[in-house]
Amino acid sequence: MGPVNQLLRRLPVWAVYLAGMLPAPWLFYLGATGGLGVEPIKALEHEYGELALQLLILTLAISPLRRLVGLNLMKFRRAIGLLCSFYVLCHLLVWLVLDVQIPEQILADIAKRPYITIGMAAFVLLLPLALTSNNLSVRRLGRAWPRLHRLTYAAAVLGAVHFVMLVKGFQIEPLIYLGLVLGLLALRLPAFGRVGRRHSPKMSGRA
Repeated sequence: MGPVNQLLRRLPVWAVYLAGMLPAPWLFYLGATGGLGVEPIKALEHEYGELALQLLILTLAISPLRRLVGLNLMKFRRAIGLLCSFYVLCHLLVWLVLDVQIPEQILADIAKRPYITIGMAAFVLLLPLALTSNNLSVRRLGRAWPRLHRLTYAAAVLGAVHFVMLVKGFQIEPLIYLGLVLGLLALRLPAFGRVGRRHSPKMSGRA
């Protein structure tokens, strides 16, 4: 992984932000021009939500990838996490502004529909993480910062469960996402951590 990590070190973080945000306006354009099918609002809502879940899973995968195979994406973890929050916000705004629109109905749906309740809980957990993903917060929170950002684990489980409950009938894709989340969280258990340290490839101090 040495040559790959060297290339990644040269890649600026702003390029990750730029590439990560490009799908947002493109998907909105497709929805506005009929490129997302007969229900463009539902399709746009789904696309933004799925992108958010994929980025959240990638965030969870960064530490195991470094430990198990030596791929070092730590430089981009904050950017990927913020992009995840961005797409969660896009997903929520499409539902609020374009889909439901009626404030009373929004509150009723949150209270009465479990998959919406769970999805909103995931958003609430991610919000303080996005707001504290900056160097000033890291300095001010000190040791509390990593503890706070462990809320990512709960948000990932809730997001995956939200997707499973959202779809109609049995579909394998949401279950794959849920399995990935649970598997990546399992890799953080102490027993898996010891195995990973024994079998991880040697890396230089900069990797």
